[in-house]
Amino acid sequence: MKGCILVVDDEQDMLLLLKRIIGEETDHKVVTTTDPLEALEQIKTGGFDLMITDLKMPKMNGIRLLGKVKEMDPTISVIVMTAFGTIETAVEATRKGAFDYITKPFRRERILVTIENVMSYQSVARENRALREALGRGNGFASLLGVTPVMQDIFDRIRQVAPTQGTVLITGPSGTGKELVARALHAHSHRREKRLITLNCTVIPENVLESELFGHVKGAFTGAWKDKRGLVEDAHGGTLFLDEIGDLSPVLQTKMLRLLQEGEYRPVGGNATRQADIRFIAATNRRLKEEIAQGRFREDLYYRLNVINFDLPPLADRRGDIPLLSHHFLKKYAAINHKTIAEIGPHAMQRLLALDYPGNIRELENIIERGVIFCRSEALAVEDLFLDREPVAPAEPYALPASLSQLSFKDAKEQMMAIFHRQFIDHLLRENGGNVSRAAQKAGIQRQYLHRLMKDAGLMTEHYKEAAEPKEDTMNPERAVASPEG
Repeated sequence: MKGCILVVDDEQDMLLLLKRIIGEETDHKVVTTTDPLEALEQIKTGGFDLMITDLKMPKMNGIRLLGKVKEMDPTISVIVMTAFGTIETAVEATRKGAFDYITKPFRRERILVTIENVMSYQSVARENRALREALGRGNGFASLLGVTPVMQDIFDRIRQVAPTQGTVLITGPSGTGKELVARALHAHSHRREKRLITLNCTVIPENVLESELFGHVKGAFTGAWKDKRGLVEDAHGGTLFLDEIGDLSPVLQTKMLRLLQEGEYRPVGGNATRQADIRFIAATNRRLKEEIAQGRFREDLYYRLNVINFDLPPLADRRGDIPLLSHHFLKKYAAINHKTIAEIGPHAMQRLLALDYPGNIRELENIIERGVIFCRSEALAVEDLFLDREPVAPAEPYALPASLSQLSFKDAKEQMMAIFHRQFIDHLLRENGGNVSRAAQKAGIQRQYLHRLMKDAGLMTEHYKEAAEPKEDTMNPERAVASPEG
């Protein structure tokens, strides 16, 4: 990701050095100044992702400059560097909001890695801000959220279908938001001033369900000591949402068909036919055509219900909506639990994006709720979200090579890094046939930086290109290619 960096140092040589290092190894734009006051004027123009500032400078030191920049634009990351490093200074810089603290002289790789960490952080922060703005704007469908093409198509169809009287059948796996679609259809219909009545056909026993739907008259059965209104009567003028309609018994399917066809019904034990003015919406996670083939669902009822169909995809098929949904649930449960959690850490979001979600949106919501409850900081981390997973067994202690065990930490680290660079780049170039551009892209580093690492490790591209060329098979006469002379 290309960013914009402001470098502030009263030494011109340091500015030139940093501009050259960053320019050679990255695509980021670099602006430099020796004057902290001019740096503040530059910040006012906007557009900077990162400021790298020296600590000791005339007119204003780096800590004070850091504080003023954070007051002007809290989204800018700041790296403080100094030749006079102390723990107290590092703590103060961090407390004032510094992203990192680097002591001079610094290694080239140290500053480059820190810059890329900042840019990754900035990318996640921008995404978080965009998601919060999207949540603030909403789409007019309450908690029905999505930015993927499939969800945008569903939103468009809701707007088109809601004002009509057409019966709607919503299909899809459990936890995909079928009831939310039903609520959105009612909320944008001409019946929105009347009631939306919801009945889950699974949770009510079959011998009670008919009475719940159609009501009953006094004396219809033991315990019916007075007339009772049914949900159909309650929904008059509004919308009746029948969830899990695939679980209706054959007897109730017949009576529901009459209600859909004629708009008529009778209370249990009653003789008089009543009229119902209702918009019908039904939902099921069953495959109704298979149920019809097995004789468990009436075909004529299916076609009465399936005038307009919304088929909701599983969450695994709309992974682009996971960040938006995650931040929605984060905001919801942070408020419920009185917590000030504003972000989801980048590693936690990566894990959320990688899950399969057999429970779909409901499972994601449960994960975020649990994370909010156990989170002790202002950002959800991986350990907050997956507390019910099996703990990872501790690794075996690492055995340090004997050749390094007598060295100082600094010398041992340099040798280990040199070994790592050579082995990693060797493997990378072998995999890509000596193609430096492709190898750099696969490793996620700049081409110029890879060239420098190759030079330091003494690796040449020609060796890998020669190794990748196919050798003529002189031992197999069947594979030999005839020469022009025959």
